[in-house]
Amino acid sequence: MITIRPSSERGQANYGWLNSRHTFSFGHYFDPKHMGFGTLRVINDDWVKPGNGFETHSHQDMEIISYVMEGALEHKDNVDGGSVIRSGEVQRMSAGTGLSHSEFNPSKTDSVHFIQIWIVPNELGVNPSYEQKFFPEEEKKNRFRLIASPNGEEGSVRIRQDLKLYSSVLESNHNLEYKVYPDRQIWLQVVKGSVILNGNPLQEGDGCSALDIENLELSMSEKAEILLFDMKKQITNTN
Repeated sequence: MITIRPSSERGQANYGWLNSRHTFSFGHYFDPKHMGFGTLRVINDDWVKPGNGFETHSHQDMEIISYVMEGALEHKDNVDGGSVIRSGEVQRMSAGTGLSHSEFNPSKTDSVHFIQIWIVPNELGVNPSYEQKFFPEEEKKNRFRLIASPNGEEGSVRIRQDLKLYSSVLESNHNLEYKVYPDRQIWLQVVKGSVILNGNPLQEGDGCSALDIENLELSMSEKAEILLFDMKKQITNTN
């Protein structure tokens, strides 16, 4: 069964300097029907204007992934100082016992667009840590490139959860298939362009869950970019 979460129905927050879309309940947006999917808790599309950003704030016991689509995002923290995340780069932050950090758009002219992802960890109270890697578009083209996994397979960043996150940049008029094992469930997020998933059209910003399906079949008529979350099936889903 495929259940679509249309972008037009996501939560919205616009503070002038920040324009954000929430796939699941987040901040002031609350919808008991959309509290997450399995261990996937947050998918936010964030656009930050030049010279603006998130003031210092704290996190605890959460795996947080920042996936930069356009521009650059600078972060500073009380663990390892900080870094700049650029388009094509992925940062994993394990909040563990607690950390404080800020996120800022250092550009004076260009906005930054990034996807913020929160995953509930399977291990609590660990030492906070960061990991950041660059994944060239060529490695994602018309294939599923593993970018996050429990064991850091294939050069992916390591997360503390039984979940694999793939990125794919799909060229026009290409098809792609993904096999789903019986004990797994899938969330797919379209971050750029549009695709057709098992006959269902999905637009930019749309997401969908896939349960009890053996194969996912993707086709597209234009260039698109997707994120695919493959996680252990849970008896009860919050989506």
